[in-house]
Amino acid sequence: MLGRTALSSGITALRLSKNVTFYFNELAPPVSGCQTQAPEEQRPLMLMLPWLGSRPQAVAKYCDIYFRTGFDVLVVESEVQEFLWPRWGLDHGKRLLELLQSERFVSRPLLVHAFSIGGYTFAQLLLHVSQDMQKYQTLTQRFKGQVYDSLVVGSLERMAIGLGKTVFPRWETLVKHVSLLYFSVFKRQTVDYFNTTIDVFWNTPITIPALFFFCENDVMSDAQALEEVIEYWRKRGMDITAKKWEDSTHAGHLKRHPQEYLTTLDTFFQSLHLTPLKAKM
Repeated sequence: MLGRTALSSGITALRLSKNVTFYFNELAPPVSGCQTQAPEEQRPLMLMLPWLGSRPQAVAKYCDIYFRTGFDVLVVESEVQEFLWPRWGLDHGKRLLELLQSERFVSRPLLVHAFSIGGYTFAQLLLHVSQDMQKYQTLTQRFKGQVYDSLVVGSLERMAIGLGKTVFPRWETLVKHVSLLYFSVFKRQTVDYFNTTIDVFWNTPITIPALFFFCENDVMSDAQALEEVIEYWRKRGMDITAKKWEDSTHAGHLKRHPQEYLTTLDTFFQSLHLTPLKAKM
């Protein structure tokens, strides 16, 4: 049975599984300039993919932004084993695809906001899509916009650093070295899968407008490598917005630069002809 918890401000949380929670906005305002509340099946659904080790209070700050726009939010968390053993990550991506095509969500316009390793989770979903474009054509057409915050890109060492900082920060250096050894020993089961997933992300089958938040001092995200992705997508004809800071915090740009973050997000969503972000944190 689904866990059902009433939250403040007209938000109801439905625990769909261990790592998936659906937040239903019962007091959603009209969208796209309509005078009446949009039917649930037409209300945009924000797919939120948090960073590893994210705290509920931190994720809630981002959910609140979308609640105030009238969106519902589907939070899908990832676990470290899905990254360490990519086959499990692929299974996770497959389950997410099936959920987005279930009766509850099958008609919803979709957006995605992925943080850090959450971008990897979305890439696993894209891998399945790329393998059967015809099957998932209707799904891909429902996606309207994508937001990436502190996307983990660059060398394998940066991935290992990310594991240490987010999962076992007290043993960060040890975790980094052990992770690199693990990736070396199980290259065929890990690194080769990573490379395939990265290739699919670069050549994403979902060519909708995208927004990137990143900074130059992020040890887990190579700003230059990310700019290469952005440039490649632009050459493919994709509409890309990028906001870069010289100094900020991995998956903490909203806290460090709230006004710039919200203004950039607002402008991006207005370009998608969706409800502007009326309220500020």
